[in-house]
Amino acid sequence: MGSPTRSVQFHRDDLEPGLSPAKTAIRDPTGALEKRFSAEPESVPIAPALSRRTSRLATTRTFRTVDAVHLRPSWHAGQEPGLDPSKPNGGRAQTPILHEECQITVVDYSEEDIRVRDFDNAGLIDFLEEPQEDWIKCRWINVNGLSWDVVQALGNHKNLHKLAIEDLVNTNNRTKADWYTEHMYIVMTLQKLVHLHDEEESCSDSDEDTRDPKAGRRGGSLRFLRRAFRGSKSERSGTVAGSHPTTNGFIKGHMEGVVSAPAQKLRTIQRYHGGPNQERMAYMERHSPLTKRKLAVSAEQVSIFLTSDNTVIAFFQNSADDLETPILRRLSTPDTILRRSCDGSMLVQALIDGIVDLAIPVATAYQDIIGELEINVLTEPTITHTSNLYILTSEMTKIRGFVSPVINLINALRDHKHPTGNSQGSYRGDMKKDSSVTISPMAQTYLGDVEDHIILITDSLDNMRRSCDNMIDLIFNTISAYQNESMKQLTVVTIIFLPLSFMTGYFGMNITDFPSIHHKESYFWIVAAPVGFAVILFLMRDMLKWWLTRFIQKRGISKHRKGRLLRDKNL
Repeated sequence: MGSPTRSVQFHRDDLEPGLSPAKTAIRDPTGALEKRFSAEPESVPIAPALSRRTSRLATTRTFRTVDAVHLRPSWHAGQEPGLDPSKPNGGRAQTPILHEECQITVVDYSEEDIRVRDFDNAGLIDFLEEPQEDWIKCRWINVNGLSWDVVQALGNHKNLHKLAIEDLVNTNNRTKADWYTEHMYIVMTLQKLVHLHDEEESCSDSDEDTRDPKAGRRGGSLRFLRRAFRGSKSERSGTVAGSHPTTNGFIKGHMEGVVSAPAQKLRTIQRYHGGPNQERMAYMERHSPLTKRKLAVSAEQVSIFLTSDNTVIAFFQNSADDLETPILRRLSTPDTILRRSCDGSMLVQALIDGIVDLAIPVATAYQDIIGELEINVLTEPTITHTSNLYILTSEMTKIRGFVSPVINLINALRDHKHPTGNSQGSYRGDMKKDSSVTISPMAQTYLGDVEDHIILITDSLDNMRRSCDNMIDLIFNTISAYQNESMKQLTVVTIIFLPLSFMTGYFGMNITDFPSIHHKESYFWIVAAPVGFAVILFLMRDMLKWWLTRFIQKRGISKHRKGRLLRDKNL
């Protein structure tokens, strides 16, 4: 008896977006599915199971599905992982709008010569079609910006893995290193201290005064009340502490320590992976102690590729110039290790080292702010200090969360000395070759120095976080001690006047036959003084006993100390 057969129907909406039915690999020994897919889309019947599933979902309204499209565009559960650069839109129905004019620098160098060229998007695509010259030992492609045409061109030129391209486009990844057949992929988070650009002064207040001819006679009190109830200018315009406008989560600032640096479009540490709650991020930015100093910490994702042909491709979102300038200066000097080695792994080490070094001024700025807050807490602690300390702790926790995984990244790079035995293969069916990318022994040695810098930064952040926690405890303990001292003083006053209040009430009773009220005023104090003294001694017996014991102990210790000093002097 033969096994029963079951007809399977596929609806065309179930297919991967961007893939035609003819390109979908499905096992079909009988050829029935091929005939069905070769028909016109309108003639493909709808599967009954999908029809029932749709009608069943329409009857269930208890729990609604969370819409995550605004968080991750062109994403849905169960889709094909990765973005294929050889297909339009990466093999998806549509890709996120990723197009901007990138600043691209291509550096070709050897021990004898170096050549630096700048391109735009179209110029780079044309340049990649040219063959690489024989004298070039190492090539560095530095991309400042994120645009799909550039990513697609480089992906096809260097056969980049589609999983790495997806991680490159979706800027919400952890720090890691992935090894593929023909290249290595590194993701890091760049953090740096920036100076905020002041917003142009608006003349809205002056316009109000000109529109109201009686404003000058009414004085400044009404204007002050209007501004107080309307809120500050920064809250009305959506800026952070009135220092920088926030547009789509970005701010404008320039690199710390570079006065003439141009303004860049940056994302603060609060808005980088900060979640969907915009009000919370704006509040944390507005009340951050860094913002009061016209400073901010920006964060962005950096992607680095190291290919088997000794080519390094670095993708920055906005801060490529911060690392490109010092590394180009090193490459322009013939006697530097980076130039003489002509090693792509050494160039990767230089990029990682530069990213880590940019976090050092961030830790220094927090040390300065915490030192100032510590002085204020020790001299005049208030509850408002706890809010500043909480914001600082939150920011330092985020910074440490981005810096500390670099230690695991460096360990993974240092341990990768030979081609890996775990073949991942490429997405085009090549499962025979292992990863041909290696880290040179020289790069492994210098990566140890980078690890030392990271450990110093993480230890500094941990110490500052503990200091903030201790200061918060000190504030509440100090305030509690002040309150306890006040209550103790009130208790002492109450104990002193308690017997006097009792005696006053006793002599003030409305009694007809009361001979005691016929005495003089001194009679009241003759009776009230011993009663009050006895009540005070009884109620304060524990405090007096503790004070007397401490006095005797101090006298005894002082006496023994003087005797020991006298004996030592005589000897």
